[in-house]
Amino acid sequence: MASEDITKLAESLAKAQVGGGQLSFKGKSLKLNTAEDAKEVSKEIEEFDGLEALRLEGNTVGVEAAKVIAKALEKKAELKRCHWSDMFTGRLRSEIPFALTALGEALITAGSQLVELDLSDNAFGPDGVRGFEALLKSPKGAVAMAETLKTLRQVEVINFGDCLVRSKGAIAIAEAVKEGLPKLKELNLSFCEIKRDAALTIAEATEDKSELEKLDLNGNALGEEGCEQLQEILEGFNMADVLGSLSDDEGEDEEDEDDEGEDEEDEDDEGEDDEEEQQQLQERGQGEQESLPSKKILDSHDSTPVSPPPPVDVATFLAFPSPEKLLRLGPKCSVLIAQQTDTSDMEKVVTALLKISSVFKDETTVKTAVHETTDALMRKAFTSATFNSDAFITSLLIHMGLLKSEEKIKAVPSLYGPLMTLNHMVQQDYFPKSLAPVLLAFVTK
Repeated sequence: MASEDITKLAESLAKAQVGGGQLSFKGKSLKLNTAEDAKEVSKEIEEFDGLEALRLEGNTVGVEAAKVIAKALEKKAELKRCHWSDMFTGRLRSEIPFALTALGEALITAGSQLVELDLSDNAFGPDGVRGFEALLKSPKGAVAMAETLKTLRQVEVINFGDCLVRSKGAIAIAEAVKEGLPKLKELNLSFCEIKRDAALTIAEATEDKSELEKLDLNGNALGEEGCEQLQEILEGFNMADVLGSLSDDEGEDEEDEDDEGEDEEDEDDEGEDDEEEQQQLQERGQGEQESLPSKKILDSHDSTPVSPPPPVDVATFLAFPSPEKLLRLGPKCSVLIAQQTDTSDMEKVVTALLKISSVFKDETTVKTAVHETTDALMRKAFTSATFNSDAFITSLLIHMGLLKSEEKIKAVPSLYGPLMTLNHMVQQDYFPKSLAPVLLAFVTK
């Protein structure tokens, strides 16, 4: 394997390691409804000296439980990273703003120096954004959500991906970005049902964000014209390179409703019963595979119809992987592969990951497809309560030829793709920091 590839991965792994300042309840499937339910979690937070990172992903937290946890956070001034994705599974959308407000007020009271706030995969809607709106603006300290706070001027990463903040919530976030967050490096608002005008407002708000490295607005409803306008705005700021892929844009509605009407509809929806809201939550992320267009292609010199290449499914790609087949799976390739891979079977995850990484190329479209597919698969695996991360990394090292096994397992023919993919993986929030030292030891030996 090329020494420069190993060096890049080693550097990423070194950065990925987290010291003793992390307290994790990730993936424990805790059902924290009442104050009593949250008592033990709250106690651990209170007793944890030097808390810098709190992981609550993969649990479900109600309003009363959130208030208890918030109380414990009020004295945690050293808290820097809040990994709170997928934290409200099965909750009514009307509940979530109150829980977020309690947690936000606690961070304000503590004067936490946040650099990362991950609230992705929570589907809290525009009302949920209001729970953190004051927290995000934060240019001068205070103790209530109605006031603002200078301590959050250190925030570098905000992830609201797949939170259904919609246009109204996006505009509130844009205001917060415009008024504060001078050190913002990454803003993720992907798959949030944001329409064109609101997305453009977000882009305009980034004008003075000199440290911004990535703006992710993929999977929204901008339309072709909106995507072009978005790129033009950022080009005008000399920031075109910060815009992530827009390959999964849903397109603009033919009869687009204005935001005001949308907001009134959101308010009316607050009275929906539990069953309907549960159904909405279950329907999120269940993308269906779209077949490729069946129209015939005509050669410029011959009127004889030429049959298009046959459609590709996940099984075909995994059996004989190639960059072309991955791209032909379409814009939902990442969702399809994650859905159709049994993450309870660790070996299947390793096999799928190596198949995906084997087609890695420096070409932008292929590289993006590999990264997005890897992210979807591994996020699903690592957040599963039954997935054995230690066994996964051991098996991966064996298949890469970096660790010997008693069984005869043929190592992958080339390590370039896996190394490049791992270099991306270890920098993502889903990658367990505890695995970084193990992986680092083997790739540098």
